[in-house]
Amino acid sequence: MEKVGVAIVGPGNIGTDLMYKILKRSKYMDIRRVIGIFPPSKSEGLRLAHQKGIDVAWNGIDGVVEIADEIDIVFEATTAKAHLQNAPIYKKLGLVTIDLTPAAVGPYVVPAVNIGEHLDKDNVNMVTCGGQATVPIVYAVNRVSRVEYAEIISSIASKSAGPGTRKNIDEFTQTTAKALEKVGGAKRGKAIIILNPAEPPIIMQNTIHCIVEDISEKEEILQSVYDMVKTIQQYVPGYALKVSPVVFEDEFRVTAIIRVIGEGDYLPTYAGNLDIMTAAAAATGEKFAEKILNEREVLDNRVLAKSR
Repeated sequence: MEKVGVAIVGPGNIGTDLMYKILKRSKYMDIRRVIGIFPPSKSEGLRLAHQKGIDVAWNGIDGVVEIADEIDIVFEATTAKAHLQNAPIYKKLGLVTIDLTPAAVGPYVVPAVNIGEHLDKDNVNMVTCGGQATVPIVYAVNRVSRVEYAEIISSIASKSAGPGTRKNIDEFTQTTAKALEKVGGAKRGKAIIILNPAEPPIIMQNTIHCIVEDISEKEEILQSVYDMVKTIQQYVPGYALKVSPVVFEDEFRVTAIIRVIGEGDYLPTYAGNLDIMTAAAAATGEKFAEKILNEREVLDNRVLAKSR
């Protein structure tokens, strides 16, 4: 089967785990190159990619330019600062960019909620790990009863927060809060992140509080949450309710607690915060790749019809 060529820029923990997910599960994507800024002798991600038979480069953005005619999609797994510099170049090259940094050049995408709305965009942003875990629950509540205020607390293992995550902590809270509003539908949103140093490392846990306009449709709200969890599990198997959601009728509040266990493709299973990002990015890339292949098939059929 024909596949769409893709490149991964940034061979750190997130980029490497994404590589494993695409190699293991993608139906429509083929990784043509993994690109970093250090040679394989100093980059475990590039070394592993090379071992998998994938072309590697360590010349940064030039590594994308060199193969632009071989790829349609680029995954940015670097930093927000790097993506702000790279995004105009990707656009000029005619590539679809899936951004795993908090740069948010393009619209926020949470696959279970709004991927269908943005398949015509050339740059989409995967929000944050907390956003991918919690925005869908806020959206699920909001589609039954308007969410006046959403507050989420994401607690992750300190060990799973690398230099990039720590550098982007401020962007994490700001981006996640905005996504609760723009994608989740909350009138106001607030996000808090906790880096827990416990040993052994904790599993990612997310607490979501929603203050709603109308609490009368209690059962419909709960069912909407259960349905959303099942949808997310299609691309994040380790995503689950830790306890059943609770409705506090006197406070007009709905509270849910979600835990995310990673698949262990490259990262440890406790790193669910990183796993949900790479799983969401892979799911988003798969949708774009399927769309690209369908468009090619339509074009080929038209050319064939004209030649007859």
